[in-house]
Amino acid sequence: MVGGSLGGLGLVILIVYALLGGDPMALLEQQSGAGLSPAGGTAGAPVDATADEAARFVSVVLADTEDVWRELFAAAGETYREPRLVLFTEAVQSACGLQDAAVGPFYCPADGTAYIDLAFYETLRERFGAAGDFAQAYVIAHEIGHHVQNLLGISGQVEQERRGAGQREANELSVRLELQADFLAGVWAHHAQARFDILEPGDIEEALAAAHAIGDDNLQRRSHGQVVPDAFTHGTGEQRARWFRLGFETGDIDRGDTFAADHL
Repeated sequence: MVGGSLGGLGLVILIVYALLGGDPMALLEQQSGAGLSPAGGTAGAPVDATADEAARFVSVVLADTEDVWRELFAAAGETYREPRLVLFTEAVQSACGLQDAAVGPFYCPADGTAYIDLAFYETLRERFGAAGDFAQAYVIAHEIGHHVQNLLGISGQVEQERRGAGQREANELSVRLELQADFLAGVWAHHAQARFDILEPGDIEEALAAAHAIGDDNLQRRSHGQVVPDAFTHGTGEQRARWFRLGFETGDIDRGDTFAADHL
């Protein structure tokens, strides 16, 4: 079963975010072994991480998760390998190929890197009406969820199954992988609130609004004027919001096996 390896880890995703105003490069180097790489592709301009407020926010969010991840993996007898972080605008070259801004933030298992398109947050706010710091934090937590899936071998199993599947089945596997990452983002919110009381009124609603806005059905409707379920790769807005909410309400990793779920 693809999702079976999650249960033994005792996962807690912690995120404590703040804009420190300092140098995020120095912060990352001090707190973790992860690299912060300003990047642009053939069409992209380098990001000035020390001057850009959004870049500082992303950097601090990532850095704050890493101490906790190291502790949790160590407690389970595992070694947590920190992801790299690359900030970009317009386009970026990754081990998963050249990606442009149309893709938005993404995680590449081949190089263990979270690629964050800083312009995506403006799009999320202005085009989709999903504003707020917690909406942004949800997006980051979703990508870190993919990193956890990669470390646990889930991503590799899904990719192997996709190779031998037809297009429709391959798309369904992708949907289940993405919804599990949404669930993990909800688990993070649950434990962060229980341990640190970091949520403010409306924060969860911000995350739910973001999850709903970037559902396949809503994106297809905006782009093509029609919805084609067989082409879904991330799930509907309702599904994405529901799996995030389930993670937040339960905080129970064993409830997040989307690959065994009869109803997504």
